[in-house]
Amino acid sequence: MSTHLLDAVSTGPASRFAREKQKTLLALNTGELAGLRFSIILTAKWEASASVDVERRGELRSELAGLRRNYSQKIDEIAMTFGVQNAMNAKEDVERTVAVPLVSIPLMTPAEDDQLYF
Repeated sequence: MSTHLLDAVSTGPASRFAREKQKTLLALNTGELAGLRFSIILTAKWEASASVDVERRGELRSELAGLRRNYSQKIDEIAMTFGVQNAMNAKEDVERTVAVPLVSIPLMTPAEDDQLYF
């Protein structure tokens, strides 16, 4: 097969659609990674709070361990699906941009937070 023919196939409408779909899926996975990162940061702040009792602190540590495991698994999933470089780029972008605002946030347990909406 000639190089010219391969170039024509790789720039056709179907391959452009596939590339756009890959970009969209990578963006969605990166968004999920960002959500996990935000949850990790927020849970770590709650866990470190002096106002949290010992029992709740243990629960938060357990939740934090699970969130960190999910975060690592999401990075692995991105690497297997989109390539290692894309996974590293997503991780660096998320870790550079995701943060909890410095505004004082009342520390509530998830159950207390749920009560605000009912």
